[in-house]
Order: sequence, then structure tokens, then C-alpha cells
Amino acid sequence: MLPASNRLRRSDDFRRAVRSGRRASRRAVVLHLLAEDGCAEPPRVGFVVNKAVGNAVLRNRVHRRLRAVLATRLPDLPAGSLAVVRALPSSASASYDELAADVDSALTRLLKP
Repeated sequence: MLPASNRLRRSDDFRRAVRSGRRASRRAVVLHLLAEDGCAEPPRVGFVVNKAVGNAVLRNRVHRRLRAVLATRLPDLPAGSLAVVRALPSSASASYDELAADVDSALTRLLKP
């Protein structure tokens, strides 16, 4: 579970991260990251899992798995950054390890200088 201080809640924050942030696409996820310099706030993460992924049971499973993956990667994110993880339809059939590998690969690309 993500702490409340690390969750994106406002649609403006989601919009800003998606429109102004850098993007890395992988097989099961697209990761948007907006890193703001000089900000002392903790990194915040949001998730988008739409109906293209599957029924409610599948969407909730994918959301839980992605949330668990990102909870362990929070220390890797820069302070004050906004991250939005968008699940693609192929994430419904992906295992936890595959989702984690996709997120790690996308984060590695986005955190390069």
C-alpha cells in the first residue's frame, strides 16, 4: 500500500504529469514521469487502469500489482516528482514479475540524465 503522502489524487496533477513529463512505453505499461527540481515534497504516484485492460476483477488485480511494484520503487524516484503509470491491455495477462520488469525498465530509461 502506498502512503497517503505518495499518492496522486488531483486530476490536475495527473494531467500535468502526462502532458509535461517524460514518457517510456513498455509491453504492459506506459510510465509518465515529471521530475521537479528543488522540491522537498515526497514523490507521488498515480495509476490509470481503464476498461481496455478487462473487467473489474482484472483491472483491480493489475492496479494492486502495479501499486505493490511502485511502493518498493519509491526511494528511486526523485523528490517532488509526479509519476503516472498507465496499464496497457497486455498487462491483464502479465505476471507480477513481468510488470515489475516493465516498470523497472521504464524507470531506468526515464531516470537517465
